[in-house]
Amino acid sequence: MRMRHGLGTFVLVLAALVGQSSSQVIAIRAGKLFDGKTDHLLTDQVILVTGDRIQEIGSAASVKIPSGAQVIDFSHATVMPGLIDAHTHVFETGDVPRDLLTTSPQYRELEALVASQADLNAGFTSMRDLRSMGAMYGDADLRNAINRGLVQGPRMEVATRGINTTGTYGLKGYSPALTLPRFSEDIDSPWEARKAVRDQLFNGTDWIKLDSTDYYRFTSDGHFWTMPTLTREEIDAVVDEAHRRGAKVACHAFGGSGLRDCVAAGVDSLEHGIDIDDATIKEMVKRGTYTTATLYHYWLEEHKDLDVTGGRYSLYRTACESFKRKVDADVRIVFGSGVGPFPHGTQNKEFAHMVKCGQTPAQALRSATSVAADLLGWSDRVGSIEAGKFADFVAVSGDPLVDITELERVKFVMKGGHVVRNDFK
Repeated sequence: MRMRHGLGTFVLVLAALVGQSSSQVIAIRAGKLFDGKTDHLLTDQVILVTGDRIQEIGSAASVKIPSGAQVIDFSHATVMPGLIDAHTHVFETGDVPRDLLTTSPQYRELEALVASQADLNAGFTSMRDLRSMGAMYGDADLRNAINRGLVQGPRMEVATRGINTTGTYGLKGYSPALTLPRFSEDIDSPWEARKAVRDQLFNGTDWIKLDSTDYYRFTSDGHFWTMPTLTREEIDAVVDEAHRRGAKVACHAFGGSGLRDCVAAGVDSLEHGIDIDDATIKEMVKRGTYTTATLYHYWLEEHKDLDVTGGRYSLYRTACESFKRKVDADVRIVFGSGVGPFPHGTQNKEFAHMVKCGQTPAQALRSATSVAADLLGWSDRVGSIEAGKFADFVAVSGDPLVDITELERVKFVMKGGHVVRNDFK
């Protein structure tokens, strides 16, 4: 894309400012520290940062702060690893069907950038974005721009277009003579499934996202039903083609046969998993399948289900009950908010619902740090505070192991040694 001289100069200057890193040592004093792996807080710690990496971490008595180091004093605060949201939609910032028809791809790309920066400002220094919502490979472009230092944003893995079948997640109510944008790449056979995987990997996706269920309802006796989309053969083809090419698969599934087929096919992560039986939970534990829950999203919209069911049933209540059983069975639970249908930068409220539905505060924090890093394959770089890893941190005033809602009041964010936000000043 050609730019006018003024805009091009601005972008180059911005890139220089965002990309620059100082060789000066930064010393962070942490009165309390959650390292991302344990279930307790360490006290009176010092973290030394050089460039974008953690150089040393230890007690104040054992770590010597070099002369001339910049000292950031959080002696009366709690420091944690940068948070990871493993289920976001940066291209969902309003009414997606309307936006697809009324705004340009370039404008939506700018909206996605702003959304990702709101998430970063809330403490999410790493994210997995699960589908570009009709923006084709725009999320891969955003990831690349961030990685190259053109713009500031979280570290990202992306799922680009996603995979679905004909007759689902489309724009309805328009003439069939019109060719309308799609939220996903549609496939209707195992061979089309393999082609879609190959196409998306060629165009830069990190994850393959498939939708194995669509609409849902509650029957009069409270039974949860959701419509399956892909056949088991199509799901098998997606998973096999992705895995043989070294990529991972995330499966959107609310329940029923669509959910069971995804777990049996060996997907790497199950998204939502609202209504799940004990046998499938046992299979997830056996396979090491990760899962996200997006509880806060369904709590926000619970009134819709309660209105329809006379106040008896809802996605949120069903999801919370299933979440408790996953926690009890020791399923690998990852923080994933589903942010997009609700405002970016507010997904920290998911933590309180994870605790309400069965996790301890320490488990919820690990879900958003070390466990999420494992899912992304980034355990060597993020998710815990250890020497050699990226200097990604957040800080809050209080103790999140006592009050998990402290995560809703993040006051400091650092990504790669660069201070994104500091409200302690």
